Amino acid sequence: MSRGDRVAAHGNLSTSMRKNYGELGVSEYYRKVGSSYRNPHYPGIRLCLFLWLNRWWQMEQQLIAQINSDQVMFFDMACASGEATVAFVEWCTTGKQFFRESITSHHHCQPPTPGPIQLPRRKGIVTPCPLGPDFPRPHISAADPFTVEAYKERTSYPCAKLSFEAIAEGHLPTISINIATGSLQDITVPDQNEAENQYLIDTVVCSFALHLIESPSGLFSLLWQLSLKARWLVILAPHKRPEIKEGWGWCKWDIDSWRECRMSDYTGEILHDRLTAFVFSFFGDPI
Repeated sequence: MSRGDRVAAHGNLSTSMRKNYGELGVSEYYRKVGSSYRNPHYPGIRLCLFLWLNRWWQMEQQLIAQINSDQVMFFDMACASGEATVAFVEWCTTGKQFFRESITSHHHCQPPTPGPIQLPRRKGIVTPCPLGPDFPRPHISAADPFTVEAYKERTSYPCAKLSFEAIAEGHLPTISINIATGSLQDITVPDQNEAENQYLIDTVVCSFALHLIESPSGLFSLLWQLSLKARWLVILAPHKRPEIKEGWGWCKWDIDSWRECRMSDYTGEILHDRLTAFVFSFFGDPI
């Protein structure tokens, strides 16, 4: 399977990603299209991420306030041409706009009440939730070993040329961008002795790429390293791969009940037009 396998997209050579991979190999294919690659599944990626981000903010805003976090870091791993980044930026900017409009219209804006909700799984329009002044400064970092130019062209943001192997060895992007101001910021690892529940990255998103790691030991190394630095992992794929096992640093998360579930459970996943978003947390119980 592939990062995108349905329709032709700008610069993607063949309309069949299976054919591209079979004829060229994964690495050689992305070297050839690295500056022009586009994922044809962007609408599904956007919808799935909007659903996740709405639910995440509904359930996490009180915790973020408690730990006095003034920024959230979104890491677009294997970012391709920035589909996940574009969705996150739109969610943030539109959510802020919705909040301003609600104030202008003299509507009293109450934060959502935490609790189980049923999310649309296949069809429908999803809009970002209003984001008030308590929403932390949103930062984005990104990495891809092949599509740095495509990402920069589409987003104008910096992108680190890091492979899965490099990230598994502990490397991460060294700069992030504040999407509200456009300013760059050096990424520094927080001092874990200063406070509990500190983490470098709030959410890692990997779309249509993690299954390309063929070695179970390589996948374990990557996931374990990420679990030391990130709070949430969101995987978007057109299938049920890769298989993430117990003890690899993550537990599967049911976003409806907002609690841990079994790795084999399908509850709490987001499904849209054959695209599934799986959410994992580094902790087993809500903090």
